[in-house]
Amino acid sequence: MSSSLLHRARRLGALTAVAVVVPLAACSGGDDAAGSGEVTVTATEAECTPSATDIDAGVTHFRVTNKGKQSTELYVLRPDGSIVAERENIAPGIVVQVTAELTAGEYTLRCRANDSSDGITTALKVKGQATAQGDPRLTTALASYRTYVEQQSRASLALAGQLRDAVKAGDVAKARSLYAPSRVGWESVEPVAESFGDLDPRVDLREADLEGGQTWTGWHVLEKALWQGDTTEGMAPVADRLVADLEELVARVRKAQITPTSMANGAKELLDEVATGKITGEEEAFSHTDFVDMQANVDGARKVYTLLLPIVKDKDPSLVTRIDAGFARVDAALKTLRTGSGPADFKPYSVLDDAGRKTLADDVNALAEPLSGLAGAVVK
Repeated sequence: MSSSLLHRARRLGALTAVAVVVPLAACSGGDDAAGSGEVTVTATEAECTPSATDIDAGVTHFRVTNKGKQSTELYVLRPDGSIVAERENIAPGIVVQVTAELTAGEYTLRCRANDSSDGITTALKVKGQATAQGDPRLTTALASYRTYVEQQSRASLALAGQLRDAVKAGDVAKARSLYAPSRVGWESVEPVAESFGDLDPRVDLREADLEGGQTWTGWHVLEKALWQGDTTEGMAPVADRLVADLEELVARVRKAQITPTSMANGAKELLDEVATGKITGEEEAFSHTDFVDMQANVDGARKVYTLLLPIVKDKDPSLVTRIDAGFARVDAALKTLRTGSGPADFKPYSVLDDAGRKTLADDVNALAEPLSGLAGAVVK
């Protein structure tokens, strides 16, 4: 997100209903979008008009046409402002499809032209109960993913505990060596972690996203002290709070509402984290361990893809070919930045120049584009 407000809003987004973005033909007016749950949306600088505002629960395909003169964004928001579904950078004249799995409740549809502060909103009502997905392989994939999320959360908690101990011992070198590894589990399942309201900002908020009067806590406070201040002084309470928050994460992931489409959207979101956030070097502004985060994001996306692969192979084999090729390109790019085989064995972010950042971003986006079709394939 380009603003701190939207950065925080994204981090409040939950997985109870999520979206996947599938680019469609520019200026197309045909009826090639899927299913009876289609809602067309006309967006301009002064308009955000859906073809229906009462929607049945289940899968809804929002077909969005930007008829304005500026790029626009589409968000489906819960009453608390958290993001259910989103699509940024919809250029003038472009049509995109956003597939969302919605439960009963009230939502807000928001179109924001050119990153305007508020945008135009329309109320949506979702009623009824969604029909359960019938493929037993989806049940298996969900169970396996829950196990993965809990394992990764526990791994981050364990290493954060060691990081806390090093901070309390005043051992800057050891604390530095534990900082990036402790974030790997978190980064691999970040979309799930973001579903728990303010837990994500408490753990992972960057200094650049702080708002007036907000207390800064979490990993990046420790990062700044360790690398910019070369000290652990005063950081014991921060480290204690980080461990406590990760303990809360482990306790809550068992009850997280996850669907096959939320899994798929989470994979795309992880790649967006790389292409629009990590690639700038702003995430790890002091330690420059951004490549560690990137690899964890990619690995988390790969896990989702692997679990859903048996279903997608049957429904859209050509999509599998494109996603496999995309992962191969990204893997090759990240391999050149490694110093060893460990999860944190990477060169500092500073080795990448502007051209290198663009190339890596292009590789990630080339994977994100077909991966954005994953949820649509799952619900075919």
